[in-house]
Amino acid sequence: MLSLGPYRARLAQTAQDMARSQALRQQVFRAKAPPTAVAGDADAFDSRCLHVLIEGAGADLLCCYRLLPLAGGATILSSYSAQFYDLTRLTDFAGPMLELGRFCLNPAVHDPDVLRIAWAAMTRIVDDRGIRLLFGCSSFVGADPAPHAEALAYLARHHLAPDEWSPGVKNSNAVAMTAKDVPRRALLGVPPLLRTYLRMGGWVSNHAVPDLELDTLHVFTGVEIDHIPAARARALRAMASA
Repeated sequence: MLSLGPYRARLAQTAQDMARSQALRQQVFRAKAPPTAVAGDADAFDSRCLHVLIEGAGADLLCCYRLLPLAGGATILSSYSAQFYDLTRLTDFAGPMLELGRFCLNPAVHDPDVLRIAWAAMTRIVDDRGIRLLFGCSSFVGADPAPHAEALAYLARHHLAPDEWSPGVKNSNAVAMTAKDVPRRALLGVPPLLRTYLRMGGWVSNHAVPDLELDTLHVFTGVEIDHIPAARARALRAMASA
């Protein structure tokens, strides 16, 4: 698909590719699972998704994520995120969509080029498919909302979704996010992946949802491709075409 130094991004092609991806997801998202748990994180959405693998020398799996292509707003209610959020307003969104999920990095990896090639591969897919909206659930580590209070207040103050796309509450355990003036350091409490979305002009739901199974707290996140700042878009496309 594309390369950057010793790293290669490609789509999963075989059952072995999928098993490796699901094993890394298990390691990252289900680290607290009991020893008797299945060997890999898997669900019914896997068969509908494109799975991107980032490999290093020796084909070691360093990063992976999945992408669910949707023809447009009329099909968004069949997405993974729609299990947790009322996305009815987004059914009016015109243009192809891509749901990003299960983005995970091998804990032993520290080279920023791994993330650069991951985003370059995603950018190529977005452009090749004419995607207009990238969306998904952005997760905080830990389902308890209390440690994330400042970060959630910062998001509510600066990055809420436009009213016309704002997700409604669907989950009975939803945590309302109240906009407050908090110190700038609150941004450091926002997960790195979500901070990347925000730099691209991304927005979030006005509430968060605890996922007790994965011990995470997530917010619905959207990035309208046409609203990505021009300089950021040029940088992403430069990487994708390298």
